[in-house]
Amino acid sequence: MGTAAWAGQVAGTVINLSGPLMVKKADGAVKVLAVRSEVESGDTLMSQKNTYAQIRFIDNSEMTLRPDTTFVIEAFAYDGAKPDADSASFSLVQGGLRSLTGLLGKRNKEKFSLKTPAATIGIRGTTFVAQYVAPGVPPRSGSTPGGLPAQPPGLYLNVLDGAIIVSNKGGSSNFSAGQFGFTPSLTAPPVLVPASPAIRFSPPPSFSMSQAPGANSASKGAAQGVDCEVR
Repeated sequence: MGTAAWAGQVAGTVINLSGPLMVKKADGAVKVLAVRSEVESGDTLMSQKNTYAQIRFIDNSEMTLRPDTTFVIEAFAYDGAKPDADSASFSLVQGGLRSLTGLLGKRNKEKFSLKTPAATIGIRGTTFVAQYVAPGVPPRSGSTPGGLPAQPPGLYLNVLDGAIIVSNKGGSSNFSAGQFGFTPSLTAPPVLVPASPAIRFSPPPSFSMSQAPGANSASKGAAQGVDCEVR
């Protein structure tokens, strides 16, 4: 079922913001979102410079967008009484995010997908950080702390809890908690790397994950400001 068929269905709510967050609706209208604004299937969310934005979906899953991120809610549906109707399809066009699995992902892991230009991410009950660096795009705010060189284009991953599977035309790879992954393009297989260079993901301490189901002590500590800083 295409994005248009899901458009207009409430998917979640903005629960934290550190700056401007824009949304482009399925009908093309562009609006500014605030804390407690609802987001819907078909929405394209665009965090601005220096903006972290935390979205809680109706199954208590969470997506925290880093600055300069474009993220599409292609289709999201959850009803506690209708597991067969679950749907969680997202697209990370540019930028980065942290994803925390909710009730949908716990009961229907195969219904979750996060597409990027380099690979598609599936979950195994998970908290992970993903960042996509587009070819030819200059470093974005916060991407190269300490004056480090710009990282090569591609999809960078860090699994904080659980496991993910990353697939593209080059193949599929599994990554577990504490591991880092990378793939430069849609045709190159995802590979394990010692550390994901020059990526910083540091939302404000108020962006807590402590109320979300399954948030363990490690992910709670990350939410309180330690989070993911890999060089």
